[in-house]
Amino acid sequence: MTNPSLQAGSILISAPSLEDPYFDKVVIYITEYNEKGALGFVMNQVFERKFNELTEFRHSRSFPLYEGGPVEREKLFFIHRLPGIIGEGTPVADGVIMGGNFKQAVQYLNTAANAENNIRLFIGYSGWDAHELEAEMEEGSWLLVQASVTTLFEASEQSLWEELHKRKVP
Repeated sequence: MTNPSLQAGSILISAPSLEDPYFDKVVIYITEYNEKGALGFVMNQVFERKFNELTEFRHSRSFPLYEGGPVEREKLFFIHRLPGIIGEGTPVADGVIMGGNFKQAVQYLNTAANAENNIRLFIGYSGWDAHELEAEMEEGSWLLVQASVTTLFEASEQSLWEELHKRKVP
């Protein structure tokens, strides 16, 4: 059974009572939600290294990487708000696209002054099997919040969880 209020584009925050150090005060943007489960990315945990510190991208500019989640941490993932600039992605919601042409994404982040406001690169992702996320929400581990994607892309990582905690849906 799926949760009718949960969908691609939903924003979740970890509950203060969640006792998982990995997910302490995190904000997750859900990019896929269906009968098989859910997939999303942690939006407010900056990874310890920058994009240009990865050997293959050492000639790129310094650009933040985020801890997307504990799954497939050997891979890079990205979301963006640039459908006219980065092709081949999958629409999520509210103008956000998941993935796409990575060469175009790298070119954009190397040349655009405001790239951090339009694209996020992640190491790994957060995933749940069918009914797993719903069960975690029912037990109170995750709270659904109302916020614009602009807030997710442009707010400070340090204050994002606190800001969204004030907006949680009752």
